[in-house]
Amino acid sequence: MKWIGIAAAILLIISCFLTWVTIGSKNIVISGVDATGTSFGKPGYFNLLMTFFFIVCTLLAKIWAKRINLLFTAMNLAWAIRNYFIVSACMGGECPEKHAGLYFVLVASLLMLASSLFPDIELPDGKRQG
Repeated sequence: MKWIGIAAAILLIISCFLTWVTIGSKNIVISGVDATGTSFGKPGYFNLLMTFFFIVCTLLAKIWAKRINLLFTAMNLAWAIRNYFIVSACMGGECPEKHAGLYFVLVASLLMLASSLFPDIELPDGKRQG
């Protein structure tokens, strides 16, 4: 599961640079790192930060890293869901067009959480779990 999680983290990093939403009437394109012309700021930066911590904790072979990894992936998924509902919401009678990048962030965040739920841990008796 570790490698699936790292592949999902790479997918999340790539999808933060893809187009998430376009607002056709105002010619606004929103991605995870650029939401110029809106009040959304840069919504993908928190996902990128949590992904960095996820990768570090996944590669560490310590039990505390595996436990704190659950916190990072849960916060990452919560932020991805928040971005989905806030960035793609209809406002003022205009509904933006959603693109694949927004869905990739959600799927990658779910896969990262699943991989952190089943870490590859060496047990004290020498057996491997996961």
